[in-house]
Amino acid sequence: MRWKWLLYDIDLKPLNYWKPRANSQRKKLQILYRGFKNECPSGVVNEETFKEIYSQFFPQGDSTMYAHFLFNAFDTDHNGCVSFEDFVMGLSVLLRGTVHEKLNWAFNLYDINKDGYITKEEMLDIMKAIYDMMGKCTYPVLKEDAPRQHVETFFQKMDKNKDGVVTIDEFIESCQKDENIMCSMKLFENVI
Repeated sequence: MRWKWLLYDIDLKPLNYWKPRANSQRKKLQILYRGFKNECPSGVVNEETFKEIYSQFFPQGDSTMYAHFLFNAFDTDHNGCVSFEDFVMGLSVLLRGTVHEKLNWAFNLYDINKDGYITKEEMLDIMKAIYDMMGKCTYPVLKEDAPRQHVETFFQKMDKNKDGVVTIDEFIESCQKDENIMCSMKLFENVI
């Protein structure tokens, strides 16, 4: 499996992104960098390569669209490629960030057009991509309209002022009040 080097135990947050404080952290970052360079010799990964690599983690489904959205969230300068720095900064937030940082990152993922709001259509696009990535072999079997129902439920909770969009403040407040979302935020804390 490609990118198996992601399984190294590395605490990315205190690295100040490029100035590791401890020698062991420096070594872990070097291992991560070597793995990235091995998979992406140019030092950057384009969207097609990202999709190809990501699809190996979800062979039972179609991860193409979700990988597209994820790539765009990692590509913070919107130049069509993810550098090692982009990658480490994203991983740092996802794996070691505060709840607030993780929720900001998630909001950025859902805000597909980057206008500062999440619409039902944007949330539905992400949900459909997640359901496609999970594949048809889920248990219990999902109904065709499951993504739409999921979005309707979340939008009723999140769109506090009922203006048809979810702001960053509405998103963060709603997520922090949802026990399931808060539990899922902790799932990745010890992955790397």
